[in-house]
Amino acid sequence: MEAIEINQLQRIIDQHANKDVYVHLETTNGAYASHFNQDAYNVGAFIRNAKVNYQRGKIVGAGATYRVGLKLDIGWIYAEGVNQFEVDDKNRLLMAGHDREGRLMVALQISETPFNY
Repeated sequence: MEAIEINQLQRIIDQHANKDVYVHLETTNGAYASHFNQDAYNVGAFIRNAKVNYQRGKIVGAGATYRVGLKLDIGWIYAEGVNQFEVDDKNRLLMAGHDREGRLMVALQISETPFNY
């Protein structure tokens, strides 16, 4: 994965607009929190292969992390804290946010075909 270049990533997000796509969205602080502080509150969310058609996508932010939002007919999907991306050999847009120690905190992925389990 590479660091986000906002204009480049925006162009890729735009290429998937107004198409049926599959979304993977995941957030976690996982065991990281309770590993170091037994009173910490673990949180996470996971959705895979949600079939959506977004009208437009937008990346905003400056500096170390960004927010990526996908505007649907009936609402929004968004991921906060994204700091890296790549387009893989299956033409899937993979975006992620990692903490300073390289641990995954958020992932937003867009594909024209379902993600494998």
